[in-house]
Order: sequence, then structure tokens, then C-alpha cells
Amino acid sequence: MIMLNDEDLEHLNRCVELATEALHAGDEPFGSVLVSADGVVLLEDRNHVVTSGDRTRHPELRIALWAAENLSAEDRAEATVYTSGEHCPMCAAAHGWAGLGRIVYASSSEQLVFWLKDLDLPASPVQPLPIQDIVPNQIVEGPFPDLAEKVRELHYRFHST
Repeated sequence: MIMLNDEDLEHLNRCVELATEALHAGDEPFGSVLVSADGVVLLEDRNHVVTSGDRTRHPELRIALWAAENLSAEDRAEATVYTSGEHCPMCAAAHGWAGLGRIVYASSSEQLVFWLKDLDLPASPVQPLPIQDIVPNQIVEGPFPDLAEKVRELHYRFHST
């Protein structure tokens, strides 16, 4: 079993806070944080798909684009992306192309698929795949049950409104 250190837990909790902010703004509850090798938060974002009308406005994609424009290849490779939910295939591919480092997520795509099915919602138009199916050598850690439960509650609240 993978254990979170205090820094990992702090950043994942921030992702859940960002997901909560997204929910309160009327968006799907996802949040992500990019952290440098020395622990500095470089960028935070939350989902903007509903309020923008653009289904590609995922925080993980914004992080990958920002990192590609603003960080050296070495800094990108040493950075960590924390996120409330495992990257979708689009975001995983962007992460891989940008050369970002480790990914730590609170809840998995598999869990999200189950939650949506449990709520009798239609499946995603994009096949949910584990990050490593898209970026085979990616260092990935997650899910973490206590945090995943918080994320589940946010998704149930979003879809019950």
C-alpha cells in the first residue's frame, strides 16, 4: 500500500478544496495542483467545463500547457501533479507530452465510472483508461480511500442538483 507523506496529503487536500470550489461554481468537482521539486506550488486550477461550455477545460490539461510554456524540461520532469481525480486520457496524454513528473491522485477513473453508474448517469464519451495505459512509464500514486470518499461525496452532490 502506498503511504502519503504530510506534503502529499496537504496538496491532495488542496485538490479536494479546489474540487469543492468547482462544485460551488457550478462545475464538475475536480481540482489539481502543480508542485515543484522543492515543494513550491506553481499553479492551482479547478474544473471549468460547465461554466465555460468547453469540455476540455480540465485543470490537468491547463497545468500541462502552462508547464510546457513556463518550465524547463528538467523542472517539468521533477514536478509533481496532485489531483482530486485520476487524469482522463486527454490530460494523461498532455501530461506525457509535456514531460511532467509524478502524478498523485485522490480518486481513480475506475471509481468515477462506478459512481456515475450508481447514479444512473450516462457513461463518458471518452473511454476511461488508467494513466499508465496512456503514459506507460509514468510514476502514478493513488487512489487513497479517505480522500476518494470526499471526492465521491462531491460528485454525488454535483449530480444530485
